[in-house]
Amino acid sequence: MQITVLAGGVGGSRFVRGVREECARRWPDGDGGTEASVTVVVNTGDDIWLAGVRLMPDFDSLLYSLAGVNDTERGWGRVGETERVAAELREWGVGWPWFTLGDLDLGTHLARTAWLREGATPSQVAHRLQQRWPLGVQLIPATDTEVDTDVLVADPDQLGGEREMHFQEWWTRYRAALPAVAFRQRNIASARPAPGVVEAILGADVVLIAPSNPVVSIGTILAVPGIREALAETSARVIGVSPIIGGKVVRGMADACLPVIGVETSAEAVGRHYGSRQSGGLLDGWLVDEADAAAVPSLEAIGLTAAAVPLWMRDLDTSAALAGAALDLAV
Repeated sequence: MQITVLAGGVGGSRFVRGVREECARRWPDGDGGTEASVTVVVNTGDDIWLAGVRLMPDFDSLLYSLAGVNDTERGWGRVGETERVAAELREWGVGWPWFTLGDLDLGTHLARTAWLREGATPSQVAHRLQQRWPLGVQLIPATDTEVDTDVLVADPDQLGGEREMHFQEWWTRYRAALPAVAFRQRNIASARPAPGVVEAILGADVVLIAPSNPVVSIGTILAVPGIREALAETSARVIGVSPIIGGKVVRGMADACLPVIGVETSAEAVGRHYGSRQSGGLLDGWLVDEADAAAVPSLEAIGLTAAAVPLWMRDLDTSAALAGAALDLAV
């Protein structure tokens, strides 16, 4: 069984852990792992150069979570983290004072940056980073091209009433409170899928779209030329999981992103946004929460196989159950 997941962010990390666990339960290898093969195509639109080092937040969230070294209370970074270096950087006026780099996390960024400067590609660096811990899945950046996301925001104090900033500033410093006008991924038109991405999609038995931000996480992955086309071509069933429950975001601030692309914050609207492959869209199936069960008939009317199941990922068991529901929908 070959499973490919498109994911980003904390929600994506929890879902992928659930996929790994469910695979170990369904197709055990006798050593605590699984005979199934799981490949994760990771969003790179949140990436940034900061304080001279390259940060890949979504990739690192997945790396730390799967390795079991993530800080589950904060939802990001490493457990047992210290911040002495960040404090020293602030004294020197380097970086952003409101964007804290933990000491352990900074070690990852320094290693990544050193390898990049030696000539390695981001996907080669990703492979090296994964050798440290037995993850049980393969993580591949969506692209080796730097497609950092900029946000155009409304600002009446600026000439023209708008200004642009990196997504991380909008997301972390302003908590998405500044009204966004547009999201722009740098170099996206010339980007290409990283080695192994298209093959993972075309060779999959099932492709799962994690409950990640549809605009800046999944949307960025899909914007890389060649990935959407691979999804259209694959013989695998493509199943998505709603990041919206009862009209509210599960985690993060997708509700500040969806209006920018004209999509309301609802499970049905996001499913319609992805669309049915029968009609030129992306999905064969769409999972919504039980709170949104009323949307199932209208989703099925546009050609989606839809089902309402519990979507809250409170722990490993509920995450695995959600992954299992997605796999069952593929059948």
